[in-house]
Amino acid sequence: MKLSQFIINLQTIEQMSFILPDGQTIPAHFHITEAGLSTKHFIDCGGTIRMEKAINLQLWVAGDLDHRLTSSKMKKIMDLASPLFGQEDLEIEVEYQTSTVGRYGLDFDGKNFMLTTKETDCLAKDHCGIPTDKLKVNLSELGK
Repeated sequence: MKLSQFIINLQTIEQMSFILPDGQTIPAHFHITEAGLSTKHFIDCGGTIRMEKAINLQLWVAGDLDHRLTSSKMKKIMDLASPLFGQEDLEIEVEYQTSTVGRYGLDFDGKNFMLTTKETDCLAKDHCGIPTDKLKVNLSELGK
């Protein structure tokens, strides 16, 4: 989800809630401990230099059980962080600690923000010799 859509979605709800990909709800007393710009400058396996930018939100759950983040407070946090983003309508990624710190994409179901799984991929398949389509093999031909 891009920043512009996130801001629009904030206007349709009062309380913030986040759902993990496995359906678990992040406890309602979470905090946003970071709102920032994440920049990744790298070279892929084909030798192409690339740069990716995303807005990063870090969710953290503490023992403060009375804490509740409203959508208007979240909008204020995003307004404070907006100088970091410039005028770009960047994708939002969310960091959340489960067994390790995970990075998730973000979606919205009309009521809750849904953390979505992210996957790795080869960005230079044409240089690696990896077929773009999976090979179709009959099991009966494997032993031949």
